[in-house]
Amino acid sequence: MHGFIGETHKIDPQELVRTVLKSLPAVLLGTLLNILDGVSYGMIIFPAFGVFAGLGGMGVSMFFVSTVVAQLVYCFGGSSFAGANGSMMIEVVPFFHILASTIARDIGDEYPKEIIATTIAAFTLSSVLTGLAFFLLGYLRLGGLIGFFPRHILVGCIGGVGIFLILTGLTVSTRLPSDALDPPTLETLRYFILNTHALSQWVPPLVLAVLLRLITMRWKHQLVFPIYFMIIPVVFYVVVAAARLDLGALRRDGWLFDMAEGTGGGEDKWYGFYSYLDLGLIRFTPLWTTLPIQFALLFFNILHPPLNVPALSVSLNEDVDTNKELLGHGYSNLLAGFLGTVPNYLVYVNTLLFYRVGGGTRIAGFLLAVATFILLIIGTGPIAYIPIMVVSALIFVLGIDLVKEALWDTRHRVSRMEYITIVSIMVTMTAWDFVIGVLFGIVVSCFFFVIQNSQRRSIRACYAGESAISTVRRPAAHRAYIREVSKQTRVLRLQGFLFFGTIAHVEETLRNIVEDATWQRNPVRFVVVDLSLVVGVDMSAAEAFVRVQRLLAAKGVVLVFCGVTTDSLCGKALSCVGILQEPSVEVFETLNDAMEWTENAYLRAWFRAQKSWTTPITLPGRRDTSLSFDDTLAGSPRQMQLRDVGERTIAGENSSEPYNTLLNAFSSYHDVDQKTFKQIAPYFERFTFPDGFVLWENNDTPDGLYIIESGILRASYKFAEHSPVIEESMVSGTLAGELSALSGMPRNARVVVEQQAVLWKLSLENMRRLETECPHLAQIFVQLVLKAAKVDTDILLAALATR
Repeated sequence: MHGFIGETHKIDPQELVRTVLKSLPAVLLGTLLNILDGVSYGMIIFPAFGVFAGLGGMGVSMFFVSTVVAQLVYCFGGSSFAGANGSMMIEVVPFFHILASTIARDIGDEYPKEIIATTIAAFTLSSVLTGLAFFLLGYLRLGGLIGFFPRHILVGCIGGVGIFLILTGLTVSTRLPSDALDPPTLETLRYFILNTHALSQWVPPLVLAVLLRLITMRWKHQLVFPIYFMIIPVVFYVVVAAARLDLGALRRDGWLFDMAEGTGGGEDKWYGFYSYLDLGLIRFTPLWTTLPIQFALLFFNILHPPLNVPALSVSLNEDVDTNKELLGHGYSNLLAGFLGTVPNYLVYVNTLLFYRVGGGTRIAGFLLAVATFILLIIGTGPIAYIPIMVVSALIFVLGIDLVKEALWDTRHRVSRMEYITIVSIMVTMTAWDFVIGVLFGIVVSCFFFVIQNSQRRSIRACYAGESAISTVRRPAAHRAYIREVSKQTRVLRLQGFLFFGTIAHVEETLRNIVEDATWQRNPVRFVVVDLSLVVGVDMSAAEAFVRVQRLLAAKGVVLVFCGVTTDSLCGKALSCVGILQEPSVEVFETLNDAMEWTENAYLRAWFRAQKSWTTPITLPGRRDTSLSFDDTLAGSPRQMQLRDVGERTIAGENSSEPYNTLLNAFSSYHDVDQKTFKQIAPYFERFTFPDGFVLWENNDTPDGLYIIESGILRASYKFAEHSPVIEESMVSGTLAGELSALSGMPRNARVVVEQQAVLWKLSLENMRRLETECPHLAQIFVQLVLKAAKVDTDILLAALATR
């Protein structure tokens, strides 16, 4: 226990005395708050009807036992807050009433001792279950998981507790059974409104509660609350003395608590409730039937500390470990359960007030535990002299505060659907019971969650393939061909979680692509679906893709998935429905790989039709395409478009060198005759490099520019430390290193020969010689290089922008 209690320190006696004296105001305030809470909420732990009538004093004793246990655990190291204030969980009272009513109904009123024993055992079981839950959450360091529970459901439950307390305040004030307003009926409402005696009993405490909140709106000092409730009994007895009223008559008329409403009489001790805990009287069958209520109570209990602890940490500017606080709550509730009492927790408001009046030490916390224990020893006899309006006003104050927190404070902080959920939970808890209210809140939240997420856009973008050209640097003629024929490619970029609520719009969009009217205007060859920003796919969404794939396959359209792998979450979901195994479905890791594959398919279709295989289509390390279009490229609108575009762009390539290489590189930017290129050719040098040869590294000094006759180069760009490496492939008929060569600035990429390459190099020396000997020709050449570089840069930037 030494590690739990904390390190021991040698304390100077004089310093100890000073600390004790400084702590006395805080101890006095904390004791007063415990008195107010114990009398008001301990009195209503048991329902005020049937066999439970007259057990209010016993409830007060159980309240103080739980409070003392929590206070001792916290001050001896169970909490990182040195001045933590522990108390019974007052929000669980409605659940206790449900437990007590259910047990009484199952056992029968003819067995009062068995009912009371079983009910106390149920309360004890709730402490043990709560303690185990807190301990496991803290031990396994799972405190953060509770934050995933929707906050507005908890707020709705708190509002339901507030309504329960307001109704309880009405029954306590008028001395009616606690189930008189469960649920409220027209007859009981008529009694509260039309009965003069009832009005005189519940209106004053309600007015006192409202007046207190009006006062605290103007004066926010922490002592206003306790002083206010100290003044009320003083004024009450001044009026009684002045009017010479008889206390017995006041007690009979419901202005004071009856002496008989203790645990069995005013002479009973605080431990009197243990006499009811007879193991032989406990009925275990009713305990078993109340387990659903216990779990609902447990679910409600574990939500409070993870909310109170961080809020208190911010208010006190102290850094604490939530998991350690959960461990402390586990110890205190387990100990409370073993001692036969009710659950407890760290009270945010009491602790904050305790700190503000000098109670931020463990000594102060220990003194508060001692003072509370003294209250426990004194017993419940003094309750008979407490005006009922004091207790009722306290209950009204908390009830109004909780309802205000649920309805008023959230009106501009939550969405309309969340607000409807809060109100519906409160109504359900009031009209039926708290367990149904919690379950109803969860169901309604799930329903609204589906509606809200269904309204979100799962389609991030939808555009033609010409807007997403791959980063492969191709000859100008090939690029012009690809840019036009890529209109037959549709790219659909998705995001978020795809489920039955969001997939409908996606499916509709995909179907519209192959509709007759759209199909006649823009025939499609490939549909690329980018899933890189999709976090998951449910079965409904996966099956929707199956339906779409069948429709696309009937039209001869290939469905291409990218941003997904077969072992990823999305890939496994799609594999489970068998769509990835379909012959007309392709899968790639990135959008760039998918677009490169479609471009290769278009190029291969042209070269097959021309019986020409001089230009490599599939780059090393990338998947080849087995897709075959009609060799004649004639017949369908899609094939005719490929033929027409190819004849306008690629057809007419010359096979002589270096003219063909220069023509491939520059013919799309300027009408240059063969004579001009022949004049430039002597300034170029021909080199052959093997696979894996590093042409240059990043930040190297440039030695010239290169034009690729054959082979493939791969450039790797690293723009920042945190950014991924961007790779660009360069095939025959393209330039490499042109911008750094013209500007004289260091290389901005690492370039490696990926497939044995034949390059034509224009060194810096030859470039200077060309400028000197043929300035006009040099000017034309530089313009051509800059035009090609601009197009390549635009393509690269566009590719990056669409990733």
